[in-house]
Amino acid sequence: MTNIQGIEVLTRSHDYLREVVAAVPETAWAAPTPCTEWTVRQVLNHARIDQQAYGLVLTGDRPGSDPFHPADTLDGDPVAELDKVLRAVADGYAHLPADADQVPTPLGPLPLPIAAATAAMDAAVHAWDIAAATGQNRPLGVDLAEGIWPAADRLVDQLRDSYRVFAPALEVTNEYDRAEALLAFLGRDPHWTPAGS
Repeated sequence: MTNIQGIEVLTRSHDYLREVVAAVPETAWAAPTPCTEWTVRQVLNHARIDQQAYGLVLTGDRPGSDPFHPADTLDGDPVAELDKVLRAVADGYAHLPADADQVPTPLGPLPLPIAAATAAMDAAVHAWDIAAATGQNRPLGVDLAEGIWPAADRLVDQLRDSYRVFAPALEVTNEYDRAEALLAFLGRDPHWTPAGS
């Protein structure tokens, strides 16, 4: 994966997250999600702070809120608040030198394409969480998942073992495509639906 490919994956993940959040019905913010402890609103707050962390760390800064206990700042327009953060992250990555070898991330320095794909993984999987929770027919695309796999392969097991930030991986069946396999690897049932739906 090249630096340009990594940034393209990040851009596509951000577009996916924006699209899903823009389609959340006003009545669905308190709905349960595949992240069993969190509602749709909590997943969005977490995703927003995580993305903010990826942008701010490029300048040596960090968010004022813990992504695992994020402040709820979505009283206004959730789509506009998210868009502000995603634009800042995209701008930060766009201004990195094209030949950057290692770049700072919340997980420590990583090669630029892996750093971008890691931020993309976070945005895309939480977009899928929100889409699944709110009944949207917006699956994680296979092409996008392929761009995320290099970061997942490199980092997820270590993050799961050290920080417990992912649920245990689920079994991958032969019928799963690469996007469904990625969701299972990240501890999600790719066919999850809200209870009673």
